[in-house]
Amino acid sequence: MPHIVIHLSGNPDAALTRGVVDKVAHLTQTVLDKKLPVIAITVQYIAADAWFIGGQSLAELGKSAFHLDISITDETNTKAEKARYLREVYEAMAALRSNLHEVSYVHLIDARAAAYGYGGRTQEYRHQQAGV
Repeated sequence: MPHIVIHLSGNPDAALTRGVVDKVAHLTQTVLDKKLPVIAITVQYIAADAWFIGGQSLAELGKSAFHLDISITDETNTKAEKARYLREVYEAMAALRSNLHEVSYVHLIDARAAAYGYGGRTQEYRHQQAGV
């Protein structure tokens, strides 16, 4: 039941937003084995002149960038799965964005099951109810 926040540099672009959401949702399902009905994604755009890397704006650098935070329940994915996800998200974004700056981050946040959930119930509660 991941929650994903994606920041993209530049001006809002509905086609880019849809492409990014579709690709990230697909990778979240196939690499991290998460179920689509509980994947929540928000996308925000930040102007290139307000995004700085190494003290220079992306506008000055002529680059684009992204930052993706994904909250997942701790101990539900291996280090190898998380490394693959990070790599494949970056590759997907590089295919969708021109001049992608290498300093574009993916942050997998391992949240404790007892401190994370949706619909008013924690993941720990769901785990216990499933009899696992």
